[in-house]
Amino acid sequence: MTHRKYPRLTVFAKRLAFLLSLVTFAASSHATLSSDQKVFRFNISPNGYPPYMIVDQGEPSGIMWDVVALISKRLGYQIVAKQIPRKRVDRMLQNGDIDGTSRAKEWTHEPANFLFTQPIVNIQEVFFTPKHAEVTYQSAEDLFSKTVVAHLGYLYPELQPHFKSGAITRFDVSKDRDMFTFVLHGDQFDAAVADLLVGKWILKQEGLQDQFTASERGITSYGFRVMLNKEWHSFASKFNAELARIRENGELEAILASYR
Repeated sequence: MTHRKYPRLTVFAKRLAFLLSLVTFAASSHATLSSDQKVFRFNISPNGYPPYMIVDQGEPSGIMWDVVALISKRLGYQIVAKQIPRKRVDRMLQNGDIDGTSRAKEWTHEPANFLFTQPIVNIQEVFFTPKHAEVTYQSAEDLFSKTVVAHLGYLYPELQPHFKSGAITRFDVSKDRDMFTFVLHGDQFDAAVADLLVGKWILKQEGLQDQFTASERGITSYGFRVMLNKEWHSFASKFNAELARIRENGELEAILASYR
């Protein structure tokens, strides 16, 4: 048996191999360029945390987003929003899959595993109660034998001993807005625990600001920071320096005022 030669097919195969090599080189070059860009992958969570992080108005916004975006840009980084569920954030941050998230040290299970910036703003947690209940709870002791609606996955260090002992019953929901809905319409719920600014923002957005009262003094007050992978020491140092500068020159206060 004789074998026929196919010169045209041979030429086509060579040209195809050449074209494929060009495509591979171009893709490799693009990847190299992309890897050279300074990117800061910042978690804003799937539902946000308004007014600190707002995700349902097109482009991300909110106090923490605006501050982090402003400083990151000045440090030469392009900020990229990531919407990661709370239960996955710490592991992804440690693994380097994301670079930062908003967090108070006191809300973190193992804060020593991470690096924290200086506080951007203080979080003041209070109790919200419906006005029709005709009572305002001012302290944890006021809620003994009561049920408090809390955010799923959140830590409340001042209340945790009472939750653990059963003195206060904790009922978790996954969205901040739902806390107020449950308390307002559920007779079995007595109060919601939330940051004062978060609560006021949600009630204003929902037209419920006249339906609730807040405790006069905060249960806790924590610094809200950027939590980073422990390798980001240089970024944290430069971030803190620029944060101090915008605090001094009034830029930070202007951002805060726009969300009050």
